[in-house]
Formats: sequence, C-alpha cells, structure tokens
Amino acid sequence: MHSAVLGTQWGDEGKGKIIDLVAKEHDIIVRAQGGNNAGHTVVINNVKYPFHLLPSAILHPDKICILGNGMVIDPDVLLSEIKNIKAKIGEEHAKLMISDRAHIIEKKHISSDKKKGKKVGTTGRGIGPTYADKINRSGKRYENHNGKLAKYVQDTSLFLFNEIKKGKTVLFEGAQATMLDIDHGTYPFVTSSNCTVGGFFTGTGIFVRDLNVIGVAKAYTTRVGEGPFVTELGDYEITKKEKRDNSEKLLVKINNKNASAQEIGRCVRLLGKEYGTTTGRPRRCGWLDTVILRYAARVNNLSNFALTKLDVLSGLKELKICDCYRIGKDFIREIPSDITKLQNAVPAYISMPGWDEDITKCRKFEKLPLNAQNYVKMIEELTGVPVKYIGIGPNRDEIIIR
Repeated sequence: MHSAVLGTQWGDEGKGKIIDLVAKEHDIIVRAQGGNNAGHTVVINNVKYPFHLLPSAILHPDKICILGNGMVIDPDVLLSEIKNIKAKIGEEHAKLMISDRAHIIEKKHISSDKKKGKKVGTTGRGIGPTYADKINRSGKRYENHNGKLAKYVQDTSLFLFNEIKKGKTVLFEGAQATMLDIDHGTYPFVTSSNCTVGGFFTGTGIFVRDLNVIGVAKAYTTRVGEGPFVTELGDYEITKKEKRDNSEKLLVKINNKNASAQEIGRCVRLLGKEYGTTTGRPRRCGWLDTVILRYAARVNNLSNFALTKLDVLSGLKELKICDCYRIGKDFIREIPSDITKLQNAVPAYISMPGWDEDITKCRKFEKLPLNAQNYVKMIEELTGVPVKYIGIGPNRDEIIIR
C-alpha cells in the first residue's frame, strides 16, 4: 500500500523521523512541494542528519528519492546538501531524481523575499517569489537546466507511473504542515504551497487510490513566524538572559504552581530544544490543540497519527489539552476561516496529570506510565483517529509502534 506522511500542526512535528521509519516499507519516496524553507532531521546513534531539500529517506541506499514537480529548488542549496551527505556516508545513499517540471529558485527570488518576507514570518529563502513567478507563467523549470544537477533531472511523473504499474510502492513526503497550507492554513500566515494531502498528487503528477495517510503531531504545539496560535504559552522571543540549560529550575517552579504561562512555554521550548532546523529561530510553544488535529484529520483523511516528542512532557505535573475555543459567548470545535476570529479565540482546556518517569526506554505502549497512556488515549478520543506511532526520544529507534 502507498503511504503519505504529513504535518498536522504548523510544521516541526518531527516528520523526518517518521518518514525515515516508514520508508523501509516502500520503494520510492517523493517530496511534492516547498523548498529549502523546510527542515527535517533524522538522528541515528546520536548523529544528526538535517535535510532541507533532500527527502529524509536519502539515508536508505536501496531506495529512490524524488524531488517532485511541485517543489521550488535552489540549485546551490541542493548541491551543498548532496555534497554534505556524500561527505558523511559516501555513496551509500538513495538514488536521487529531480522532476524536469520543478521550478528553480533564482538569486532575484531570494533578494525579493528578504525584503517582503517579514510580514508573515517567512524564511527569506525565495520560496514565495518563485511560486509567484510560477503562477505568473514566468518561472524557470529544471527541464532546461544544464548545470551540475542535469544528471538527476527527468520526467519523474512518467517514472512514477511506470514503477507503480510494476507493483512498486510510493511514500509521499510532506513538508511544512496543514496549518501552513496556502488554501487550508491560517491565511495569510501560511507558506506558498499546498502541504495538505491534495498537494501530493498535483506536486508529483501521479494519483493513487489507496493511501495510508499518517498525520504527524507533536505531543504539544509549536509555531514559528507570525500568525494566530490559540494555545500559545506566553511570548516566544528569547531574551539575552535566557539560557538553554535552565529547564530544570523552571520545571521545579512550574510544578510548584508559581510559574507564569510564559515560563511554562519557555520550559517546554528548552526541554524540547525547540529551535528551527532551517532558521534557528525559537519556536513558539503551547499546549496540544485537538481543534487543529481534528481539522487536519478531516482535510487530509488521516488514517492514523504519529505522536512525537511525548518524552518532552515527562516531569510536568499537570498537562492541558485544548478541546474547543471560546469566541465571545460561543464555544466552537472547528477552525474558523476568519483570521480575526481565530486571533480572538480563547482555548478551553482539559487538564490531565503528568508523569515523572523517563519513558525513552519504553518500546511497548503498555510499558508507558499510566498517565502517559491516558494522555495518548485522550488524544484518540478527542480526534477520533488512532495513534499508531509514539516518539519517545530523538533517536531513530526511540519509538513505539502500536
């Protein structure tokens, strides 16, 4: 069966680890949208492999990795990534292909993006201006690219079609996430492409009927850049006084109920090392929002969830899950399209007891502390979607599969 892995929040959910895991069961891994504004990280034996353009399955030498037609690709960045991966693992990586219909990010796009990108908090990598040229029919595609990447360029849609006819299976790799989708996200604070499930088909030129859709969700919620964030815990900016090693002190204060929302958010950021893979920006942190997760389940037809970074919550005495929003006198359980309403929404929480145990050694759901099990079950109850994968540490093998 073919599969897809996509983000259900605002990105940074840990998709790289899940893609690396699920890739073992598939022959071809294809990314459909975005550019080097994405950041996926795979950790093997405590060694980090960060990726921005290369699919996360590139570490599997027996696979084929494709950059699809829906992507916008900076050739200099891609050449640098290829060089870096060869320096680390030599030629023991997946075969790489680039769609001849993918668009090229040019210097002018990056320059333009740096001038205009501050309003919505973009990465300044030239993504939006390249997509704008694509829509304006003035972009450049890799079909005419004669540089160092030419050997990778081909009609990947045709290749996928023929391989699927032979019985090969495809894993669609998502970048960014549902709430950043240009159509379905928190517009205008979104990315420039479709990162929901429909984007996989337009961004690869292939359609499959049977698709196992895995929605990756962090055990709490984070966001980078501007835009509404209903469950956010305080200001996300790092001050000069903030140190990355003071999480234990903050944890004691939080558990004694003397902490502000801002201190709780800062503690979660420190415990989870929530700094962007691509930009290094501090991520805004908040409690888990199941209004968002239900929305992602609906628009993506999710088969199951992969819940990541559950271990980060270890040590917190009280946890909260948002089940609905209050806007004025109304309580709603769906995401409003009106950005002003979303900015004025107040979260309604369910409180749950936390756990103190180190869960990184657990490999079966039943071995988790009872409160951790109940936290996962509550997510399933509130979303109506089963949690199949549970991340309990950063390494490749620190995961529970149910």
